[in-house]
Amino acid sequence: MRNTLKIALKVLGRRKFFTFISLFGISLTLVVLMVATAMLDNIFAPRAPESRFDRVLYVVKVVEKGSNATMMEEPGYGFVQQFVKTLPGIERAGTFSNPQETAIYKNGTRMDTTIKRTDGDYWKILDFRFVEGRPFTSQEDERGDAVAVITESMRDKLFGSGSALGKTFIVDGQTFRVIGVVPNVSITRIAAYADIWMPIGTLRSSEYRHEMLGGFNGIVLARSSSDFPRLKREFQASLINFPIDRKMFNEVRVGLDTLFEAIARQGTGDRAGEGSRAALILSLILFTLAILFMTLPALNLVTLNLSRILERASEIGVRKAFGASRPALVRQFVTENVILTLIGGLIGFALTVVILPILSASQVVPAAQFDVNFRIFAYAMLIAIFFGLFSGVYPAWRMSRLDPVDALRGGAK
Repeated sequence: MRNTLKIALKVLGRRKFFTFISLFGISLTLVVLMVATAMLDNIFAPRAPESRFDRVLYVVKVVEKGSNATMMEEPGYGFVQQFVKTLPGIERAGTFSNPQETAIYKNGTRMDTTIKRTDGDYWKILDFRFVEGRPFTSQEDERGDAVAVITESMRDKLFGSGSALGKTFIVDGQTFRVIGVVPNVSITRIAAYADIWMPIGTLRSSEYRHEMLGGFNGIVLARSSSDFPRLKREFQASLINFPIDRKMFNEVRVGLDTLFEAIARQGTGDRAGEGSRAALILSLILFTLAILFMTLPALNLVTLNLSRILERASEIGVRKAFGASRPALVRQFVTENVILTLIGGLIGFALTVVILPILSASQVVPAAQFDVNFRIFAYAMLIAIFFGLFSGVYPAWRMSRLDPVDALRGGAK
């Protein structure tokens, strides 16, 4: 193996232009894949203020199916109270509304903003870092106290750079008092994202308390991710009590899902039926897209490898004449290709480290902070190894079948 590695490194330095072209194609491909991976990691991986979300399950859609009609809607506040918060053996369950786009006017200036209404338990599941003040409590939510938590950027827009605690603003005709300020939240953090958070109890009407459908989401903080299968079974069993309209529908589907499963379920139109099955479908789609994206540069690399290998026909002939086996030759050339792609992977990773802060600073995704971590590095190396094997096996197999006599003459058939 030591000799194999030494030969591989010598060969890479022999034709520097071929090596440069190969590394350029590999690095560019892997940079795109790693940036995409970093974005997916930013959406799905637990991180503040959703750092506990490896233990969180969502309820985001209620689907009622009938022979002639299908209706998909968010769960209502009453649904979350009856079917989510009553689940046994959970650490906590919370409720939050869908984000609502609205406008605030300050000194005649319009400021577009996103508001979200939550209960008190929401703040005990998410781990916001408070720059000023505190979150509102369950008691304040029950009383309908007109208090609010805002982001730093909203504080600066409304009140300047000074403290915002105790100051008021008007939204949707209601006056709210600021009791807390948190850092800006990326739009990729689905449960956490908003500019302003207010108690659900500040809604003008109390009818929402009894509604089974509309406008809310439920989140469950399990004691451990190992509890997920049990919680999903118990949740599905409880749905037998859901008040379905039997004249129009004969089936109700509601997922208690991880974030990836919830998004996959919506992406498949809930046709998969189960969150885990929908997640598998989405994973296969993403994997297929990644493979298709790598196919063209891999084919180009195959062509370059064939040209490089056939130039070494006489070397192959000598090694075969002295008894080198086909597996040994295949191993040699696959190793060379894997080393090449790993070097390309390291270059791609370094470029990604440079590109992601620029992407974050550009605010293409508002408030998002894209970064690299061990997961992304591991994905990059796995992709590089796959890339190396995928593009190296056929040229190596082709080379190993060269006739020794023709190879010694410097030709190939």
